[in-house]
Amino acid sequence: MSAPVASDREIPCGNLQGFKRYFKHDFISGLLVFLIALPLCLGISIASGYPPIAGIFTAIIGSVVATLISNSELTIKGPAAGLIVIAIGCINAFGGDGTVGGWTETDMDAYRAALAVGVAAAVLQVFFGIFRAGILGEFFPISAVHGMLAAIGVIIIAKQIPVALGVSASGGPLELLRKIPEFIATANPAIAAIGLTSVLIMFVWPVVVRKFPVMKVLPSPLIVLIVAIPMGMSFDLMHAHSYTLQNHEYQLGENYLVAMPDRVFGMFDSLTTPDFSALQQPFAWKWVFMFFIIGSLESLLSAKAIDIIDPWKRKTNMDRDMVAVGIGNLGCAMVGGLPMISEIVRSKANIDNGARTRFADFWHGMFLLVCVAFIPMVLHRIPMAALAAMLIYTGFRLAHPTEFMNVWKIGREQLVIFVVTLVAVLATDLLIGIAIGIATKVVIHLSNGVSLRSLFKPEIELAEDDGHTVRLTAYNSAVFSNWIPIRRQIERLGLVERKNVELDLSSVQLVDHTVMDKLHEMESDFEQQGLTFTAVGLETHQPFAGHAQSARRKGLWTARRLTVVSELENQSMLEAALVRLGASGFTSMQCVGAGRHELLENAGQPKPMVRIEVIAPQEACEQMMSYLRREVQLKHRVTFAVETVQVARMDAFDQSVPTIPAEAQPNADESSLEPAAH
Repeated sequence: MSAPVASDREIPCGNLQGFKRYFKHDFISGLLVFLIALPLCLGISIASGYPPIAGIFTAIIGSVVATLISNSELTIKGPAAGLIVIAIGCINAFGGDGTVGGWTETDMDAYRAALAVGVAAAVLQVFFGIFRAGILGEFFPISAVHGMLAAIGVIIIAKQIPVALGVSASGGPLELLRKIPEFIATANPAIAAIGLTSVLIMFVWPVVVRKFPVMKVLPSPLIVLIVAIPMGMSFDLMHAHSYTLQNHEYQLGENYLVAMPDRVFGMFDSLTTPDFSALQQPFAWKWVFMFFIIGSLESLLSAKAIDIIDPWKRKTNMDRDMVAVGIGNLGCAMVGGLPMISEIVRSKANIDNGARTRFADFWHGMFLLVCVAFIPMVLHRIPMAALAAMLIYTGFRLAHPTEFMNVWKIGREQLVIFVVTLVAVLATDLLIGIAIGIATKVVIHLSNGVSLRSLFKPEIELAEDDGHTVRLTAYNSAVFSNWIPIRRQIERLGLVERKNVELDLSSVQLVDHTVMDKLHEMESDFEQQGLTFTAVGLETHQPFAGHAQSARRKGLWTARRLTVVSELENQSMLEAALVRLGASGFTSMQCVGAGRHELLENAGQPKPMVRIEVIAPQEACEQMMSYLRREVQLKHRVTFAVETVQVARMDAFDQSVPTIPAEAQPNADESSLEPAAH
C-alpha cells in the first residue's frame, strides 16, 4: 500500500462525509496498523509491569476518544515504549514488579495504585489542554528531549534482554547492562532461541522490505508472531515441563507466554479500578507529574512530527489534542489501561498505509477489540520473548548511533547536552535527567554571553506595521527558555490578524538550535495559512556548525586573506582563476616592485606589478594556494601570502552562501525534522 499523495483535489476531513468517502482507505490502513499495534500493545504493557491486556484497553479507548475529540487526522493513540520507564518505575515504587516471578497480590495492589496515579495525571492533562497550555511543549530544548528518548531506548533494551533470553532480572539500567554477560551465560536455550530469532527478524525485515517493496504490507511484528508462535508450540510452552541440555536442566511452561483470558469475552473479567488511597502517599505525586510531563511532552512532539509529514499538511490543534489524550487517559486508568500518547511509529505506518482521516485510528481500535474479545486464547500462545524482541528493536531505534551523529552535525554543544541528558537519565530518573539536561543548556547559554534576565524574558518590539506586513525586532537573545512569549506575539500579530511577519534578529546576541528549528517550523505554519514568515538579520551571526539549524552567535567570523603579487600581464588570468576557485570578489592594485631576481639581474630596477587581495573561507583559500603552486609558479613569477582575519559577514566572501532573499533560498535540511521513534 502506497502512502497518499497530496495532489488529491480535496483535503480529507474526519467528519461524517469523510467517514463515508474515505472508508476503504481508512479501513485498510486501520487493519494494517492493527497488525503492528497488537503485539506492541501486549509487549509494552508487560514491560510496564501491567497485565498484558491493559495495553489493548488503552489502544481501544484511545481510538474512540481521539476520533471523537481530537482534530489530529493521522495520529494513532495508544501505549508507547517511551512511557515504559515511568510505568514500571511507578509499579516498583508501590512494591510491585509486574509479571517478574509471577503475578501476586502485591503486584495487583501496585497496579491499582498506578492506575490512581494515571487518573490524577490525566486530570492534569485535561486542564493543561483546556487552559491552552499545549504550547508549553515548545519549552523543552530539542537536544535534551532527544537525549531523554535515547536514554529511554537504552533502558528498554537493558530491561528486555533478560526477557528475550528467558531469565529473571531486576535492578537499575546500568546494573542490568553490566549483567548482560551473566544473562547470556544463564539463558534458557529454548526461550533464547525464540528471542534471538525474533530480534533477527526485527532487524533483517526492514532490509528485505527495501529490496522487495511488495513485502511492505507485512509488518515485521506480524512476521515475528508468524515465526515465534509455532516455535513456542514446538517447545510445548502451554504445559509445564523440563528438559536437559549439556547436563543442565531447564524449565518451560505457560509463564513464558502472554497471560490472557481463557474464554471469549473474558476481557471483561480483567477490568480493574484504581485504588485512590495511593494518592495519600506523598511519593505518588512524583509519578503523577512524571506521567503528566513526559507523557504530555511525548504526545505533543509526536503529533507535531506527524503534522510535518501529513501529505495534506493539516494542522493539529495541540490544546484540543491534549484534552483528547487527557480524557482518553482518564478512561484508560478507570478500567485498568496504560497511559496513552500520540504514538509516532504507528502513526507513520498509518500514513504509509494510505490513511486519509482519523477513522483509521478508530478502525485499528475496533480490530483490537474484536481480537481480544473473541480470540484471547490465540493471543495466549504468543511467547513473551518475541514481544521483548520487538521492544529491543524499538529501544535500538530510540538510541540509534545515527542520533548521536545527527546531533553532532548540529553542533558540539548540542552533543554535550544530548549525552549529559542521556547519562543523567540512566543514573537518576527521567525527571531529574531532563532537568539536568536543561540546566546544562542554560549554563552553555550563559557562557555564550546570554544575560540571566534575557534568558527567560525576551525583548521584542513592534517596529513597523503597514497593514499587510508586521516587522518585529528582537534583542539580546532568542533561546528555548524565552521562545514561548516570542512565538505568542508572532502568532497574535501574524496568524490571528492575518498578516505577514518579518522578524529582525540582527540585534540578538544568540539564537539557539531550538529556536532555529522553531523558526523553520513557523515558516511552515504561516505557509499553510497563505502567509509568509521571514527571519532576517542572521547574516552577522556565526553558526556553531555547518548545519542549517545550528545555533548562531553574533560576532566576527574567521576567514583567510590571500595576497598575490605577480607581473602586470598576469592580472586578468589570476583574477579569473581566483573567482573560479571561490572568491566572491577581489581587490587589485597596480604597482611597481622588485623581487630578489630583479635585484640581482636588473640592478634593482622596479617593474610594473599587480597586487591582488582576496578574502575567502579557509577551504577556498587552500584551493587557491594549490592552484598558484601547481599551475602559476611553474610558468610565471608570483609570490603570495596568507593570514587569518576576522570579518563581520561571512556571506559576503563565500560563493557557496549567495546573498539572495530568504524566500529564494533552499529549504533547511530536512534531516533535522526526522521524529524519533517512540
